[in-house]
Formats: sequence, structure tokens, C-alpha cells
Amino acid sequence: MDVAELAELVLNKLKEVGFVVTEDGTLCPPLLDKEGLRQIHRPASQLEIAARQDWLRRHLPEYLPFFANGDEIVPERVDPALIEVTTDQQHNLFRVARLLWSIPFSKGYGRRLRFLIVDQANGKLIGLLALQSPPLSFPARDRLFRYPPGKKTELVNQTMDIQTLGAVPPYDRLLGGKLIALAAASNEIRQVYWRKYSSRATEMERRILPPYLVALTTTSAFGRSSLYNRLSYNGKVIAESLGYTEGYGTFHLMELYPLFREFLESRGISTQGGFGTGPRRKWQTMVRALDRLGLPSDLLRHGVKREVFLFRLVNNLEAYMEGYDVEPIYRNLPFSDLVAWWRERWLLPRAERVDGWREWCKEEIKSLLLLEQDKAAK
Repeated sequence: MDVAELAELVLNKLKEVGFVVTEDGTLCPPLLDKEGLRQIHRPASQLEIAARQDWLRRHLPEYLPFFANGDEIVPERVDPALIEVTTDQQHNLFRVARLLWSIPFSKGYGRRLRFLIVDQANGKLIGLLALQSPPLSFPARDRLFRYPPGKKTELVNQTMDIQTLGAVPPYDRLLGGKLIALAAASNEIRQVYWRKYSSRATEMERRILPPYLVALTTTSAFGRSSLYNRLSYNGKVIAESLGYTEGYGTFHLMELYPLFREFLESRGISTQGGFGTGPRRKWQTMVRALDRLGLPSDLLRHGVKREVFLFRLVNNLEAYMEGYDVEPIYRNLPFSDLVAWWRERWLLPRAERVDGWREWCKEEIKSLLLLEQDKAAK
């Protein structure tokens, strides 16, 4: 494919999902509600599902029984357990469940923790939680603190970024996502972090950082978040809104990412990443490809502004991050207490008000993840 053909394909792909490209190269996003935003993310997530069809056809029958039918849930008996993902079976279950998200998944970077939340009453999966190393530069977070000179990297690396958080059907219809969000702030999460990273040197600089986990950050999937807003426990705010991102990213061009790499490699430009490149590799690859196609990098400004949230895990976050306090003072949020709060505050009222969850059949997951053979081959 030559330069002109690939450049034309880029513009046509953007127009297909409703973007308008002005004469000066500015990308104007369509005015969409949350369902519309899911639709413009769909090509990237479908690309990921298509790439895993062989694996899914072999393994989905083994993991489908871990998902619940609606009639297998008794709201009064729901008994969540927080399980760190450590075995191959747990990793595979996480992998299957994550493909149900509207947002494409990446394996993450840096320090990583993954959890399954399982209903012990029936052995079925409620939802997923995954954490990864935070971005070193994150304006919404960094505006909160005046880091001591030379200490920003050490302090920021005592936080993590929530990469995946949510419930799977039919627990999502029972506000299971609220449970997973509460679980992220629990004592048990930071205790797992301590066990895993205490006295462990960083890969890049071989430094041993304090094994404290003092805060989490995340961004909403689609604009303003109904999941995180007003999320509290006994009067304590769990997720604190910090504003919105600026609306840059790569998801809307991910279908073309393999072509961008091929295009650059054919011109002797390496697109290989390395340890520490993190999510910047895709961004840099696309910027380089657009530049050589004669297209502006502003095409990566998709305009989908995501709400940014901070989860405080300590009571003295500002004092600790600014170097005034040498030890974090942790909030005491046992998982069991958060579960009890979620059950009374959200689960039981929701189960009475909404009926659709009872009709959910896990066989529907097959239609979501298994593509027709001819589509998967494209």
C-alpha cells in the first residue's frame, strides 16, 4: 500500500465512525451519548476479539461455566471474595472476561496486580480489577501536589493506575461495578501490594522503593462516570473527581495500527518497543506514521474526554506526597465491611427494582466473543 492509499484509508476510517476532518486537519468528534461512544470503540475491541478467535474456540467451553445465569443468583446470598490472579486458570478466566469490555485491553506495563471477584454462594465470577504502574506525568494528579525536589518518581510510584474495573453480566446489572470500585480501596489490595513488592527492586533502575500503596488513579471509559461519581462508604468519599482528560488517544485508529507498523518498517523505521516504553509506543508509532503520510498528529485528538478519579488510600495523602509526613496513615477499609455496605446500599435495592438480570443466559457470551468464521478470518 502506497502513501496516498494509506492516507486515504486513514481519513475514510475516521469518517466511517462519524468523525469530521476539517481542512486544517482538525478532528471533530461526533456528538454521542455513552452508547454512541461504545460504538466508536467497537472496531478496536472487535479487532482484539478477532485476533483471539483460535484461542477462544479452544478455551471458552472450559471457562463459560464460571459465568452465572441470572437464575443462579440469589441477591440475599451473594457472598463476594477477592482473589488475586496467580494461576494459569485464573489468568485465562480474566482474559476471557476482559474481552467482554467495550474498551480494548492491553496487558499493562510496569508493576501489575490482577484480581477476580467471585461469588462464593455459587462459584461464579462477579467482576475484574487490574492495576498497573501509573504514568509518571499525569496533569490531573500532579496538580494536587508539590513534590519535593528529586522525589516525584519515587512518590508517584507509590500509587497505581486502575487499568480494568468492572462487573460481568449479569452482576453488572446489579451494580456489581460499584462493588469492584469499593474493593479497589480495600485494605486487602494494599496488603497484596506490600507482599508482592516489599524489598523488590525496580526493573529499570534497580532501586528498592517503599512498598507503600497510597493512592489509585483512573479514568472513566465514556465521559462522565456513573460508576465512580458519588461512590462513598459511611460518609467517606472513595472516588474523588479531578476533572477531565484532554481527549487524546489512539483507540479510534487501532484498526490501522498493524498497517502503520508495516508502513514504517518498510521505510527502515523500527516500531519495536522495549522495557519502559509502556503505552507510549503505540502513540509514537502512530505520530510517526501520520507525519510520513502527510497527515497532522492532531488526528489523535479524538475529543473523548474521560473523567479522572483519585482513590485516596491514606488520610494524609498531600502531606505524604509533599514530604511533610514520612509515613502514610492508612484508611481502614476491610473488604468485608465494603461488601456489607454495597449489599445494603446498592445490591438489594437494585435487585428489587430491576428484573432484566434474571433472564440473562451465559450462552449469550458465545455470541459476543465467537465471530462467524469468515469475519474472523478477515
